[in-house]
Amino acid sequence: MDEHIRRRDVWGDDPEEVDASETVAELEVIEPEAARRWHDHPAFVPLKAVARFIQRSGKRVAVTIAGFAVLLAGIALLVLPGPGWLLIFIGLTILATEYVWAQRLLNAAKRKAEQAKAAVLRKKDSGGSPSS
Repeated sequence: MDEHIRRRDVWGDDPEEVDASETVAELEVIEPEAARRWHDHPAFVPLKAVARFIQRSGKRVAVTIAGFAVLLAGIALLVLPGPGWLLIFIGLTILATEYVWAQRLLNAAKRKAEQAKAAVLRKKDSGGSPSS
């Protein structure tokens, strides 16, 4: 018996269980805010906002992640062997489906590519034909 009492003191075991339903009912009357659900707690509000944003705009999030991944791979392949410019244009095309800035940047890149192509063709036509 003495050992049982000592074990209870060491481990903090309560000798009897107490029904808490009366205390909870009193607390709900005194502080109705204490009865809110756990996921309505202010600490979870930012997480709920992020989850709601992802749920509502999941396609845009997926397009953004995929577009930036391809774009970054293209930038990396500019210094590594591989089709860097091709991946950059593909990444901008993916991003242009959701973002106006990417569409403008892609259009500007297309214009610059057309100008470069025209300049190369002009140079080839004027420098490549023999004059004699």
